[in-house]
Amino acid sequence: MDFDEFYAAHYADLIVQIYVYFGDRQKTQDLVQEAFCRAYARWGRLRDHDDPVAWVRRVAWNLARSRGRRGLTIRRFLCRDHAEALVAGPGPDRVALMVALAGLPDRQRRAVVMHYLADMSVTEIADHEDVSEGTVKSWLHRGRAALGAQPLPEVPRD
Repeated sequence: MDFDEFYAAHYADLIVQIYVYFGDRQKTQDLVQEAFCRAYARWGRLRDHDDPVAWVRRVAWNLARSRGRRGLTIRRFLCRDHAEALVAGPGPDRVALMVALAGLPDRQRRAVVMHYLADMSVTEIADHEDVSEGTVKSWLHRGRAALGAQPLPEVPRD
């Protein structure tokens, strides 16, 4: 498979996975593009890799976490010293999902996103996270339990 086919086959799925984790469409697109740019630079070696999609996904996750930490530092600075501009936010369903996922520990959130939104098997997640399948099952169980314990949000009806 050449890089163009690889990119076309996997770009949209990775956008969904990282978006649900990161929560910002534009930044997610930038992150996934950056991950694919890094893959392109290494494509000669990466195309023979057992799972090049996992490599790109890992790079995108790492970029998302790094930017998330940087963003937190910036937000703290802005809240302390500056007023933020008001921007129209996402709809109530998206907010409820993002709030629910944000309440999970990082590993549980990644496992839930990869399993339920990226349709990755427990084995694939274990390989991706470099942990045992039992650990992934535990993360998923705890993540589901935590999400199930949260009250359902009230959605306005027309």
